[in-house]
Amino acid sequence: MRGLLALALLLRAAASLATLETREEDYTEDEEMILSLIRKDDSRPELDSTPSAQFHRCTKAAWRVPGHYIVVLRSGTHENQVARTMRALRAKAARRGYLTEITRTYSGAVRGFLVKMSSDVLHTALKLPHVDYIEEDSTVFAQGLPWNLERIVQTKHESGKYAPPNDGARVGLYLMDTSVQTTHREIEGRVMVTDFSSVPEEDGVRVHRQANQCDSHGTHTAGVVSGRDSGVARGVSVNSVRVLNCQGKGTVSGVLAGLEYISASLQAQPMSPVIILLPFAGGFSRTLNTACREMVRSGAVLIAAAGNYQDDACLYSPASEPEVITVGATNAADQPLSAGTTGTNVGRCVDLFAPGDDIISASSDCPTCFTTKSGTSQAAAHAAGIAAVILNTTSSASPAEVLQLLRHHSVQHVMNPDSLPAEHRLTTPNMVAALPKTTSTLSGDALLCRSVWSERSGVGSFDTSVARCRQGEEMFSCSSFSPNGGRAGERIEMRDGQKQCVAHNGIGGEGVYAVARCCTGKGVQCQTSASPQTGAEAECLSPEHHLTGCSSHFESEGVADHMQPLHSNRKACPARAGTTSHASCCHAPSLECRVNEHHPVGFMEQAEVSCEDSWTLTGCNSVSQGSVTHGAYARGNTCVVRASGGEQRAAAIAICCRYRPVKQESQKTQP
Repeated sequence: MRGLLALALLLRAAASLATLETREEDYTEDEEMILSLIRKDDSRPELDSTPSAQFHRCTKAAWRVPGHYIVVLRSGTHENQVARTMRALRAKAARRGYLTEITRTYSGAVRGFLVKMSSDVLHTALKLPHVDYIEEDSTVFAQGLPWNLERIVQTKHESGKYAPPNDGARVGLYLMDTSVQTTHREIEGRVMVTDFSSVPEEDGVRVHRQANQCDSHGTHTAGVVSGRDSGVARGVSVNSVRVLNCQGKGTVSGVLAGLEYISASLQAQPMSPVIILLPFAGGFSRTLNTACREMVRSGAVLIAAAGNYQDDACLYSPASEPEVITVGATNAADQPLSAGTTGTNVGRCVDLFAPGDDIISASSDCPTCFTTKSGTSQAAAHAAGIAAVILNTTSSASPAEVLQLLRHHSVQHVMNPDSLPAEHRLTTPNMVAALPKTTSTLSGDALLCRSVWSERSGVGSFDTSVARCRQGEEMFSCSSFSPNGGRAGERIEMRDGQKQCVAHNGIGGEGVYAVARCCTGKGVQCQTSASPQTGAEAECLSPEHHLTGCSSHFESEGVADHMQPLHSNRKACPARAGTTSHASCCHAPSLECRVNEHHPVGFMEQAEVSCEDSWTLTGCNSVSQGSVTHGAYARGNTCVVRASGGEQRAAAIAICCRYRPVKQESQKTQP
């Protein structure tokens, strides 16, 4: 077939040569461009310039979709430039004897198009003007465990009446999944099937597209969210957007198109608050993560399955996108879901866990049938239902505040750390999602904090790692942790208008983690003040600001450690010789902060100090009194310090903040 298009056009040109000038209107613009290139002298080879654009592909070779490429153009590219780029690609490919087919265009979070073509044309496509990068399309999968594993798990059904604080009726939800059997008694009248569908062909020649197969995953997931008897938030309105085929497979390009469809629908008919549920996972995709990030910036809450591969969730999309709420799965014993070689993904990209094993919900086998499924799809559906309950009473909460509230209401420290891979025990959140207590009055205005871990740095001297907060969060402090104590400290710096917590590996270090303390609260504004020179303290410059965290790092060789924060009228972070300190200073109406300390009597490998009820841990520091400290990090509302090397002790210092209670605030304002 190589050269077929070029030959066809040449024959057409030869047949019309005598009247070419008088019949140019017979050719389309595309054909004219292709024909003009074919007429050129092919004896002069095209210059072998180096492509300026990058090429990306899925890290999982088996999940790639060969011959299908998402061409992403640079930011600011106009529609006419998109059209010209498509025509230029077709023309240049035709000149080399290749057929191309533009199957979809994108104009939302990313601007570009999906093209079906030979991989031999890639080098040419990467050199086209306006092209930022090209990503090979790849497969995403519904995250339910295989049916045979489901059959050997005994069904467990908790008796008793289900009574959530509310039914989430004020919240809208888009479910990106397979098709849904809307006539099932569980979800009848609760799910609207949109007119969108973008799915790949099923694998194999013996695929039977019976409705009960094609609707299986989507029907079950919809039932978990809003089912009449099995749903978490039974008043939620679900809009079905089909991006997975009858085998539970979709493509990155199809999901992109689905997100664009949702964005256009929300612009045409605004809905707030809104949740977008992504119960699938594929290999890491920069394009898919970008599209999800843009949806969150528009105000939508995105909740995704962590993946069922017993792997690091950061290797998968959309689970790896920091702005997405990523949910892992637990079993009935509140332990990470595991079934043979399959189980929940874990790691720092997981935000929390939720029930995902042997979950009873609607079956597509018949309108009254039920079945059990397991996986992080079911876990994500639980989290989406809980988020709907939260948003029903806190409709103005931002996506960042919804995450903080989900974590706040979770059951803490119930998973056995030994059940997690050793390399992920520190960074995996130990919390299982739960509904708010009916007596809870907590809202998005409350001061809530969480720890964001970076990936582990390299082992080279002064290699760094970086942790960042989500959009809508303030960084209250920055700390670091090294498995063997070889660290040179940490600091907060600005990059591209965003604060980042940077940790430095030290001489002989085995890698270091940066740990950012990220918080939401009413009217919070934070700034960072650095030491004017090494060895000098860093002080909050404004009397209205409170000291919420201290960090320090060595400018040259050494192991950085903190001195005790000064939380008096001066609100400062002292510095040791050769170090630069950074004070995190935050201001909000009625904010108050104080320091809690724990100084062990003798040497202890681990020292802890917690903030009292109603107070929130914003800063966590280690103070060495002769031992080697590995650093400090928050575990819930507790500051944890680890130490080694001798009989000398290390202290744990916690900075605790809260909004002053209304009663105290009114007394303070009385004359």
